Amino acid sequence: MCFLARHATAALFATAIAWPVSAADAPAGCTATEHRQFDFWLGEWDVKLPSGKEAGRNRITSIHGGCALMEEWRGAGGYSGTSLSIYDRDRKRWHQTWVDNSGGLLQLDGGFDDGSMALAGESVEAGPSRKRTQQRVRWTPQPDGRVRQLWEASEDDGRVWKTVFDGWYSKRTEGR
Repeated sequence: MCFLARHATAALFATAIAWPVSAADAPAGCTATEHRQFDFWLGEWDVKLPSGKEAGRNRITSIHGGCALMEEWRGAGGYSGTSLSIYDRDRKRWHQTWVDNSGGLLQLDGGFDDGSMALAGESVEAGPSRKRTQQRVRWTPQPDGRVRQLWEASEDDGRVWKTVFDGWYSKRTEGR
């Protein structure tokens, strides 16, 4: 058997083992109420600062059969990023991992609290200082259909919080 055929056969065999072969073998769905707590954020959004200045556009989609949300951010100034959010049923909390075009990584955990999705984590600055900053982000659905995202950071273990981003999401309409 030639080299290419051997590797193609091995790849097909590995795929057959790794993927479920029937619906009965498929993983359990994400149907619990907790998995739907962040669905208010789904959609195509125009995002503005409180001043009314355009901040960017965001697209949030449901992926993997409703088990996760994928965010695709495009900032007005060229900044872009992607996040994956999931309800971790084993730990009974939400988790989000954010990566961006500056090489940034932010990992947040939390849950739905008092009408908002509230996630928090810690970032560590690159370089010799390794400065640690507490991060917290809250997404709050508004009665008019908008969503407010308030991101705050603290460099003193939560004694003083400063606003990093205050974005107001409005659903995109056709033609905009």
